[in-house]
Amino acid sequence: MWAVAMVYQVIQLGGGPLELSVVAAAGSVGLVAFVLAGGIAADRFPQRLLIIAVEGANLAVIATVSGLALAGWLQLWHLAVGAFVLGVGAAFFFPAYSAILPRILPPGDLLAANGMEGTMRPMLQQAAGPAAAGLTVAALSPSHAVTGVAACHLLAFVILNFLRPAIEAPAAVEARAGAEAGGALSSEPAPDKGKPEKSSFFRDLREGISYTLRTPWLLWTLLWACISVLFLIGPIEVLLPFVIRDQLNGDSRMFGFLLAVMGVGSAIASLVTASFRLPRRYLTVMMVSWGAGSLPLAAVGIIDSFWVLALAVFIFGATGSVGMVIWGTLLQRRVPAHLLGRVSSLDFFVSLALMPVSMALAGPAAEVFPIWAIFLFAGGVCPLMAIVAVVAARMPADETAHPLDRRHDAPADADAAADARP
Repeated sequence: MWAVAMVYQVIQLGGGPLELSVVAAAGSVGLVAFVLAGGIAADRFPQRLLIIAVEGANLAVIATVSGLALAGWLQLWHLAVGAFVLGVGAAFFFPAYSAILPRILPPGDLLAANGMEGTMRPMLQQAAGPAAAGLTVAALSPSHAVTGVAACHLLAFVILNFLRPAIEAPAAVEARAGAEAGGALSSEPAPDKGKPEKSSFFRDLREGISYTLRTPWLLWTLLWACISVLFLIGPIEVLLPFVIRDQLNGDSRMFGFLLAVMGVGSAIASLVTASFRLPRRYLTVMMVSWGAGSLPLAAVGIIDSFWVLALAVFIFGATGSVGMVIWGTLLQRRVPAHLLGRVSSLDFFVSLALMPVSMALAGPAAEVFPIWAIFLFAGGVCPLMAIVAVVAARMPADETAHPLDRRHDAPADADAAADARP
């Protein structure tokens, strides 16, 4: 809702593309600048309190923006500050959310929880939220749409305060102890048990980076994600509209519909993935889904049928969600609890940092190379790198050594469980 309400609020205040860019960029700056700090905070402080504090800050700021808008006192810099705070809040919320989930759910329920989140998010973010804000703007005003955003934050804040303090489920402790104990038998390192050092921002950050570099399945998955974000996001966001215009004689409505088709594929695939148990070959299935799902994009530059193009983006959205649901579950089940926030924030930071780079490079690349060649390269390099990642990280052997779909593989030894606690 905020994305739509903010656009029309800027326009109502007399702003144009430049002012809108400033407000939108403020949110991105807040997110990128604080996401690593958010990961460290998620590992240092109770995630429940962090999440409630974030929502309280969001509520206070958007309620203030809403009040100023209804009173006629709102200025563009107020919107920029509000967007910045929302970005900072997201930077602290997502690592805390990733870290708290395995503490309140047993391992067998994490796949379903991540699948439900992957289903609801595109439905709310790409459909229900923008539609509700658009209708409110058309029927009333942008100021009332901002008030609707504040009401959503108020509802979320109330619900969050009904949450009980999170206590890690015994099954989650046992599973994490098993993962850490098994690390010595595979390529996955166990957390250091040496003398505890005084904590600092850079030491905590270095610990998260070090763990990622020493964990092959995690490192190579992130490397693949870097490559896919760099080569795929720009062509989809920047060049696909020109494919629609030049090859299909379409307009912005067709582009919006194709993005909606991608979102529907994402939602359906998330729900289906959540309906089954985690695959035994979970790393292989994840990488095959991501790699094979990128292949249809290789033909985007030569497709002249709308329905074939819709099928290609549907497959891309669906396979991407299958991999993301498994990926989120693996982070929560295989990464030690005291590192989960930092590892999640590193994943988030890498994606955020390369998205604008990809979009910035797509336009100049189209001036040098034909669009069909750019899509062919992007859709071909990602499957190839998926194969490289599977081989380099020895993922088949790793997933065989850590069969997460079996409860009895996790030792129930009380001392091991205690060591697994941060």
